[in-house]
Amino acid sequence: MNPEIFRTYDIRGIADVDLTNEAVEILGKSYGTFLPSNAKRIGIGRDIRLSSERIKNNFVKGLLSTGLNVIDFSVIPTPLLYFSVHKYGLDGGVVITGSHNPEKYNGLKILVSKDTIYGEEIQEIRRIADKSVFRKGSGSYEERDIEGEYIDDILGRISPGKRKLKIVFDAGNGTTGPVTKRLYSKLSFEFEILFSEPDGSFPNHLPDPTIPEYLQDLIRRVKKSKADIGIGFDGDGDRIGAIDEKGRIIWGDKLLAIYSSELLKKRPGAKIICEVKCSNGLLEYIKELGGVPIMWKTGHSLIKAKMKEEDAPLAGEMSGHMFFSDNYYGFDDAIFASLRLVELVSRTEEPLSMLVDKIPSYFVTPEIRIDCPDSKKFEVVKEVKKVFEKDYKIIDVDGVRVSFSDGWGLLRASNTQPVLVLRFEANSQEALNRIKTRFYQTLEKYDFIRL
Repeated sequence: MNPEIFRTYDIRGIADVDLTNEAVEILGKSYGTFLPSNAKRIGIGRDIRLSSERIKNNFVKGLLSTGLNVIDFSVIPTPLLYFSVHKYGLDGGVVITGSHNPEKYNGLKILVSKDTIYGEEIQEIRRIADKSVFRKGSGSYEERDIEGEYIDDILGRISPGKRKLKIVFDAGNGTTGPVTKRLYSKLSFEFEILFSEPDGSFPNHLPDPTIPEYLQDLIRRVKKSKADIGIGFDGDGDRIGAIDEKGRIIWGDKLLAIYSSELLKKRPGAKIICEVKCSNGLLEYIKELGGVPIMWKTGHSLIKAKMKEEDAPLAGEMSGHMFFSDNYYGFDDAIFASLRLVELVSRTEEPLSMLVDKIPSYFVTPEIRIDCPDSKKFEVVKEVKKVFEKDYKIIDVDGVRVSFSDGWGLLRASNTQPVLVLRFEANSQEALNRIKTRFYQTLEKYDFIRL
């Protein structure tokens, strides 16, 4: 089994190469063995990738052989699987999903009880797989529908204002289309959904709301229909993207700032978790509103663990993972996040663009991804850190974020793909270009990286 599929906060690899039937069955046995001895019921869900049903079937086969009882929720967005674990008090859960990654990838997001595991826990599953000594038993299997209970639950947590909004969604042919239609049909807003039909071949674009190219259909539709809000989802529904009425992309840090402005009115002094790619403008805005920003590592499992540790009611990432423990369960749920945004905008007469423009802004790049082999990416980050730490203040909770007098630059290794991630921000375009060039010059010596 390829050891590189065991990532920091999930198991992820090329579906037909790394996640063969035999490998996935072993993973099911390993997870069943890893769980506490008193664990009995496990929830399973999957996205609509062409490989997901095969992977789910073989994973369940392995899991049943360890004596665990499996409840299969079939094709659902990831947050609905998280919800089912909370709702039914399950002992764990697994979602088979490639999330926003290219079509050839797939993976497993794993819970033990209500917590998404990461780091050493995932490595322990790898060690169990390597030893091939598994728990023995004969579990039961049933199928169940969770969608109606989920919709009733989250609708009961919001109180929209009187303003009538027009909303355009882009489901990207992922898992969110059907549940979004059923949910918003119960509200009084006018809405439409682009690419609502689940299709694992993704005929229109990959469902990734952080890539401007994949948001163009949504932007055009928002402008054409004069909508108040555009909302995009990733393939498994745990990441949100947003467009204001002018057709501008609202990046994850600004979206988190908007949520913060509402939350801090009722919870002054609250801690809000962000990640290392977020803008200084977000940190300044949270402080201005009386909140306490805490910068942490990128990754949904790591953010959720930090929220718990700090008792923070809200967290978010540039990638569009938004986490509410304020009147919610604390996991990343883009569908619920869409409701919170719609609720917020419907309670004000200000257009969404005006809410965005209140947040301090600087010259900034989007997230830049550069291909780099999994076996080398962390070493590159370590070496680049040594170059900069001699002369500059750095933040190294995740990769290296270098502070300059007029901006900052970030380099980190992706935990889900063989890429390096960069982002830059500065007080002027000239400073932005200079900082970016400084980083690129440092990376030029690596012949396996193409800039």
